[in-house]
Amino acid sequence: MVANMLKHNVKNSVIPKRVVVVGAGGFIGTALVKLLSKKSIPHLALTSNNLNLLDTGASNKLIDIIQPEDTLIVISAIAPCKDNQMLFKNISMMAAVCAAVEKSPPKHVIYISSDAVYADDVKPLTENSCAEPSSLHGVMHLAREVMLKQVCVTPLAILRPTLVYGPGDTHNGYGPNQFQRLAVEGKSITLFGGGEEQRDHVYIEDVVEILSLVITYKSSGVLNVATGSLTSFSDIAQMVAAQFKPSTIIKTVPRKVPMPHKGYRPFDITVCRNAFPNFGYLPLKEGLKRMNREIMGK
Repeated sequence: MVANMLKHNVKNSVIPKRVVVVGAGGFIGTALVKLLSKKSIPHLALTSNNLNLLDTGASNKLIDIIQPEDTLIVISAIAPCKDNQMLFKNISMMAAVCAAVEKSPPKHVIYISSDAVYADDVKPLTENSCAEPSSLHGVMHLAREVMLKQVCVTPLAILRPTLVYGPGDTHNGYGPNQFQRLAVEGKSITLFGGGEEQRDHVYIEDVVEILSLVITYKSSGVLNVATGSLTSFSDIAQMVAAQFKPSTIIKTVPRKVPMPHKGYRPFDITVCRNAFPNFGYLPLKEGLKRMNREIMGK
């Protein structure tokens, strides 16, 4: 079983012989492959074009790929998971990965999960908070975590990022990614209600930097990837709008559904600080500026 804390299994940072990235074509996967190349870490990028986990024989193909000294990173998912059919497909994908890991164990396994596995709580979430998801997306990730725990005989790290933003987002998620895209297109930003809900947002480059640290320290356990700071969607919209001249118009529309997580999702990031004391998260305002420069090509 994986303890709900992160520990390093090597004293000093060590570059693995090879990192195999399953799901290298997505938002996080693409950014990770870019960072691995920058850091000269040997890797193999697997996308749905060369490994479709829903194909018959996918597990056998992965068995042939995995080598005993590999670090295997599993990011691939159909997300966000919105219905039972998507849930079934995501479980089937992980079943293929688990069959391969069981027959051909790599040296280290890392799974990119989600903070959606946690129950709502007014107290700051920690790695030991109650995992009782209220959405199918959270159910999907928690089930996949448990599946991996059942078959991994080597160190397993589970990372649970909160809302991720930055250039290259493939989901156009409500928040920085969508707001920035609308502003670039010269369209107004639309907020639900007053945009008063407060959430934690983490820049994509910080996510993959932490992931690279987990790789090189052969870390195992659970780690929340969050900054520990909350910002309302209204404030984020205003920060994005202010980057454009004239300032982008911000509109509001009535809510049709309740606010996710009751509008409040704080994190206690003590575990991350203790595990990586030299790492610091990029402040949201700076991340939005960097995102704008990347997208606008400045």
